[in-house]
This record gives sequence, structure tokens and C-alpha cells, in this order.
Amino acid sequence: MKSLKVLAIFMLGVMAGIGVAITGHRLHNHINFAQKAHHLKDHMAFALDRAFGGKVRAARMEQVVAPAAYFPSGSIWTQDISHAPLDPQSSAMIAWLADAGGWGNNNKMQIDFSLRALQADASTPYVRFKGPGPNSADSDQPSTFPLPVGGGVEGQTGYQCPSDGDCHLLVADRGHGKLYEAYQANYAENVVTAGFVAVWDLNRVYPPSGRGDQCTSADAAGFPIAPLLFNADEIAAGSINHAIRFILPNQRIRAHVFVHPATHAGSPRGPVSAPAIGARFRLKASYDVSQLMPEAQVVARAMQKYGMFLADGGDIALTAQSDADTKAKYADLDFDSHSMRGLKVTDFEVVDMGTPIHLTYNCVRNP
Repeated sequence: MKSLKVLAIFMLGVMAGIGVAITGHRLHNHINFAQKAHHLKDHMAFALDRAFGGKVRAARMEQVVAPAAYFPSGSIWTQDISHAPLDPQSSAMIAWLADAGGWGNNNKMQIDFSLRALQADASTPYVRFKGPGPNSADSDQPSTFPLPVGGGVEGQTGYQCPSDGDCHLLVADRGHGKLYEAYQANYAENVVTAGFVAVWDLNRVYPPSGRGDQCTSADAAGFPIAPLLFNADEIAAGSINHAIRFILPNQRIRAHVFVHPATHAGSPRGPVSAPAIGARFRLKASYDVSQLMPEAQVVARAMQKYGMFLADGGDIALTAQSDADTKAKYADLDFDSHSMRGLKVTDFEVVDMGTPIHLTYNCVRNP
């Protein structure tokens, strides 16, 4: 099947080149032959990929199973919001955001693959943990931390954190019903240290105020991170059954407020016209996902059904899980950091945000 696809692309590319050369001769060489032929061949390759590629990848990934949900049924992270009402200011916020420059990164929806979501099992060692101290109301203070063999912190091949790194460390211990998420984590001399850690109860359906209003987490919005990361196994299986994490530049996030299910905000500097941290964007039902490559369509459908939560400030809009810990690999799926860049801010709408909550930083933890 793959060889037929390659041959077909080659033959159609040759035919496109000949056709463009003839057209160019008639137009007295006012067309750049090579550029036009390459453009047409790209369109033909896309059409052929839709015809052949899906079957090839499906055969390769037939044993891949999507991971189980982190939290129980009823969790807000797996809520179907495809028919939820829009925020009264949805159109105004989207228009403002588009005028302000849209996504970060020159208005390109790019994907960051640097976060790992590790899974502990019965053999995983727990090591001593040293956190930021008991005076930090936001941070949990576990005495030990699970450290799977072969794992690593964000952007690193191991558990050592450079001085300028965020170094998120995400570990789910499903056997004990806990999700450990640390920020600026580092492992040295048999001790895990971190600037912050949140321990989530995987058997609990959290209220809209999460771990507590005005309380942060390893993410600026106070969200759990791992449950909002899509991964290669989900794409290979053809279904992402949860909301997705996204970020915007701080100057495009409304200052001094957050909306549930966020419980905190980082350093937003935007005007009242901007969306608030915690806002839930939904890809419009009218958006034709068939114009995307098959793997990107899986992500787009999740954006239509579950939406995506504004979780932090930055320039790379989407965060996906690294494939270091999944059976499927992004390269085998023809999915990369630019696979969603066709999506514009104006392709989205804002689900009803509710009443914004003034940011005070006075964390009051929920029981």
C-alpha cells in the first residue's frame, strides 16, 4: 500500500510539472514552474494521503489502546460541551483576540511535546520528597514521591533540572489513586525537590473550585496538567475523550481575574476585552475538519466535543504529551508540531465562562 502511494505521488508530481510547464509557456514564463509544480504536488499528496495513508497507519497502530481517563465519570475535564451555551461576549472576545494577533508564535497554533506523563506501578520506587515548606498554602507536602525508572522531567532525558527550566514532573499512581504534579522538580542525592507540588485524588470528582479558590497548582490556572494532555496513543486509536490544554501570551489574557474551573492566574496583562484564564474555547461545529490531515482531525474533533481550557501564559498554543512513554509515535503518525497550524482563533468560540473571580492569591484549600 505504501509503495503504491509513493509511486502515485511521483507520477502525479511528474504530470503536474509537465502541465504547469505547458501553462507557463502559454503565459510567456510569468509563472515560476518549480514553485507551482511543488504546490500542486502537495495538494495531490494530501489527497492521496487521505486515500491511502489512513489504512497504512491503521494497520500499523491496530494494537494501540487509548489510555483510561484520569478522573471518574462526571469530571469537568471529560464533559461534553458540544452544545453548551456561548458566553455573551464570545464574539467580542474572539474578534479582539484576532485583532491582537491571535495565538502566540506569529499567530501559528504550534504544539509543544516536551511534557511527559509518567505512570507508576507496583514496582515504582518512592523516594524522599522535599518541597517548598509548610508556609506555602497552595503546595502539598508529601513525604515521598514516585519516580518511575527511565522517566524524566519536562524537556530532559532524566530527572535533573537545569537552573532555568520549568521541569514539570507528572506521575500518575493509579494503584493508589494519586496524581503527583511538580514544578521545578529535580532529583539529586536520593531526594526529589520541587518549587511546588500538587497531589490530586484520582478517585474524586472535584468541584468547580478545584483544590480551592485562589490556589495554584503545577499549572498557573490551578488545573491538573496530565489529564489535559493529548497523546500519540489517543491519536492512533482515533479518539481523544477529554478537554485539551492551551495557552496564550499573557498580554492576551484578561488581567486580575480567573473563571472556574480555574482557581488561580499567573501573570495575565490583557484588557477586559481579553478571555480570562480558565476560559473554555470550542472549535466551531461548522468547521470542516476534513480539510485537516486524518491525525489532526482526531484532535479537532476533541476540540469540538470537549473544548480546550486556557491554562497558562506563553507562546506555544498547544501542549501534547511526549511520545517517550506511549506505544504509538508521532513520527509514525505523520503528526508534528505544525499539524494544527491551520486552525485560526476565529475558528473558535468561547463557552459561557460564568462570573469572573477577582485574583487575590489568598489560597483557601477545599477539604
